[in-house]
Amino acid sequence: MLRTESLVKVFQSDAVETRALNKVDFQVLPGEFVAIMGPSGCGKSTLLNILGLLDSPTAGNYFFLEENVAGYSEKQRAQLRKEKIGFIFQNFNLIDELTIFENIELPLVYLGIRGSERKSRVDEILNKFEIVHRKNQFPVQLSGGQQQQVAVARALITNPSLILADEPTGNLDSARGEEIMNMLTLLNNTGTTIVMVTHSQRDAEFSGRIVNLFDGQIVNERF
Repeated sequence: MLRTESLVKVFQSDAVETRALNKVDFQVLPGEFVAIMGPSGCGKSTLLNILGLLDSPTAGNYFFLEENVAGYSEKQRAQLRKEKIGFIFQNFNLIDELTIFENIELPLVYLGIRGSERKSRVDEILNKFEIVHRKNQFPVQLSGGQQQQVAVARALITNPSLILADEPTGNLDSARGEEIMNMLTLLNNTGTTIVMVTHSQRDAEFSGRIVNLFDGQIVNERF
């Protein structure tokens, strides 16, 4: 599914150079559920941003679906993101002015899918997640757990090859968090590849492999 070779990311300011990733070799196979852990500032989010084509490495290679995308332009990265990658964020990132239906529909609009097909696909996933009764509501009317359900549905609406989850339960209580993790496990059991950044050992145990980062390097991993 994806692999990196000697991946380096350096952030520079006028006076300081920060090496967020230092020659990271990392691989995820199709159908895996991988959790990335480590202390704040270790490079977890930087790695996830590069894997999600939200950023480019300073050096090294990144192969996504067997193509080296490390040097892709922003336009190329954006197109690949839209077609192949679904994102789940800690803060949900729903648009307050759009209904639940419209939030879930939005990635299909960006892909230029015609209206009748968009409606059919959104209706299908609303039924799958048992939230069809909320489709005309707005995010502010939902609980945190319900908003994250919508965010997961939105991430899946394009049938992506890869789901990237950044602290998906970080703003939820333990009960709602477990619901989301059970949902991700179910998705993984049906073949969806998932890479998740988390500080939670409890959440990480839902994955099939835990990778630990420290000072921009992978220090160990366990299955």
